[in-house]
Amino acid sequence: MENLEKIPAVKMRDISKSFGTVLANDKVWLDIYRGEILALLGENGSGKTTLMNMLSGIYFPDEGQIFIDDKEVVIASPRDAFAHGIGMIHQHFKLVDVLTAAENIVLGLKEPGRLNIDKVAQKVRQICDAYGFDVDPYQKVYNMSVSQKQTVEIVKVLYRGADILILDEPTAVLTPQETDKLFAVLRNMRDAGKAIVIITHKMHEVMSLSDRVAILRHGQFVGDMPTKATTAQEMTNMMVGRPVSLNINRPDPVDPKPRIVVEGLTVRDIEGSVKLEDVNFTIRSGEILGVAGISGSGQKELLEAIAGLQVVEKGSIRYVDDQGHQEELVGKDPLEIAAKGVALSFVPEDRLGMGLVGSMDLTDNMMLRSFRKGHSLFANRKAPRELAERVVKELEVNTPGVSTPVRRLSGGNVQKVLVGREIASAPSVLLTAYAVRGLDINSSYTIYDLITKQKLAGVAVVYVGEDLDVLLELCDRILVLCGGKVSGIVEGRGASKPQVGMMMTHLGGKTNA
Repeated sequence: MENLEKIPAVKMRDISKSFGTVLANDKVWLDIYRGEILALLGENGSGKTTLMNMLSGIYFPDEGQIFIDDKEVVIASPRDAFAHGIGMIHQHFKLVDVLTAAENIVLGLKEPGRLNIDKVAQKVRQICDAYGFDVDPYQKVYNMSVSQKQTVEIVKVLYRGADILILDEPTAVLTPQETDKLFAVLRNMRDAGKAIVIITHKMHEVMSLSDRVAILRHGQFVGDMPTKATTAQEMTNMMVGRPVSLNINRPDPVDPKPRIVVEGLTVRDIEGSVKLEDVNFTIRSGEILGVAGISGSGQKELLEAIAGLQVVEKGSIRYVDDQGHQEELVGKDPLEIAAKGVALSFVPEDRLGMGLVGSMDLTDNMMLRSFRKGHSLFANRKAPRELAERVVKELEVNTPGVSTPVRRLSGGNVQKVLVGREIASAPSVLLTAYAVRGLDINSSYTIYDLITKQKLAGVAVVYVGEDLDVLLELCDRILVLCGGKVSGIVEGRGASKPQVGMMMTHLGGKTNA
């Protein structure tokens, strides 16, 4: 699509923004066109979300100009942004759980006359029909899946008349099937003349969805090009500023021995519905066991049961030491499990909810993991501080220093702190859930490398991930879950993506536990 004679829908010129000593955006130029999907790329903390937050009225630039259809505008609030047809769909949804889809969509709008929710519902249905959305206007938000909530957020900005849409990490928590549906809708919106910006770290999504890519590095604009004229490798090198290897090294397991034996494991949630049913498998030392499954297939419950965070209805989880002695873990709490020499490291889906304390700095968050090692009444801050400094250096965490509160870091940098802390605790069993969710491609490969180093050190690693390509490259064996049951266990070195994909959606398949 030629843009030479077209006027950009949005022109951002010399946009700068600082937070304290951190320069988030530095004289950025960016053009956004109608009838185009633009992928905005950059490493964690490179200023992508900050830049789009200024366009959507959440932040105000320190300097620079914004033009809409060649007219200079001032965007001082989200209301100003909507007045210019700009709507942003954030990573964390802003919906009221007890209201219906239609009620959320008109919340805060000054509709003429009395509110007629049936008329709203009718307009919502028209929007859905136009682009291929599937929304029940009368459904309560608390009854919705993640992808349904996201759809409501998109319809909400369209209802307000937006024709410039910004989506921040829209597929982070979607299944492959839900992602395909979202992409079909985004293409329909582009074809209808909307301008769409998508912030994502997933290179295969960039290649399949976007028409053009723009790249930021350390808050500066470093270039843009048509997607079909570039490659994932070239884009990654531009983001990082140097050539980066995108190969996952998978050495053979070294002397694998059973470390945890799971037999007949059944787990129910609080409502009593079965989350895991009669699950059997073995985790071996010196090996990475991948866990594949569509979202909600029991991955979270499986890791939490092993870590002592989930009540087990029946079955056995036994820890096997180097001498072959077995110790039952079911019925023990997480502290007792740790006391038995089982160091389970868990990177949860909810980074700040379960893994870190946002108001505490990096050193104090390291102490959350290590304070039990000391017996003194006063916690020793020296070791956690050294650990924090090591994690910041090795994982290139973008932070002014280790005394910065964690909530001031970008989402990807929070993730690095969490993964680094867990790995640094020198576990014998490392359980990771979604260790690279929201991480840029370079950081993801750093994490894959760290996990492989743990395997070579004899650690038994369990890796729950969403990206099938990575699971097939990184893991020695892959346990496939479908609806809480084991659909099969395959060798990572011989399995194919379609085979594992089929096992994720249908029980039964090749098993060699």
